[in-house]
Amino acid sequence: MRIRPAAPGELPALQDVERAAGTPFRDLGMEEIADDDPPALDELERYRKAGRCWVAADEGDDEPLAYLIAEPVDGALHVEQVSVHPDAARRGVGRALLAHAAHRAREEGLTALTLTTFAEVPWNAPYYARLGFRVLDGSGLTPGLKRIRAEESAHGLDHWPRVCMRLELVGRAQLSPS
Repeated sequence: MRIRPAAPGELPALQDVERAAGTPFRDLGMEEIADDDPPALDELERYRKAGRCWVAADEGDDEPLAYLIAEPVDGALHVEQVSVHPDAARRGVGRALLAHAAHRAREEGLTALTLTTFAEVPWNAPYYARLGFRVLDGSGLTPGLKRIRAEESAHGLDHWPRVCMRLELVGRAQLSPS
């Protein structure tokens, strides 16, 4: 597997990965999440042009198995979305993407990775906690994270418990094992 920048022509494939990655939410009674539209092509292109849209692909066929999009928010690299196709689950693909994002964040002088996620979905907050992310309480939310949470709430994501999480990068050699 290799991590690389997304190519312009494969953005529709990233939408397909997102749709597939949503299907397991149906088993948790989260049909709205399973059926949620993936990021629009123009949004993916914005991340791609900024150099913050990475894909994980098998060496052999180079087709995207997963992707991650991120942007700087208040001195950290905020992971807006990380999606892994169910066929590639439990192979360390998401962890590899997060490690790549952490490496890039350090190169840019950013001190942490942040993300927002569902608190009770096994492959969300509990997974990120195993990788070393910690849940932020209200006092730990930066203005940018408060804005992101407000946007998520307006989109209806607060129907299920959500949390903001942070992984400090200073002094870390790598992500914790999953």
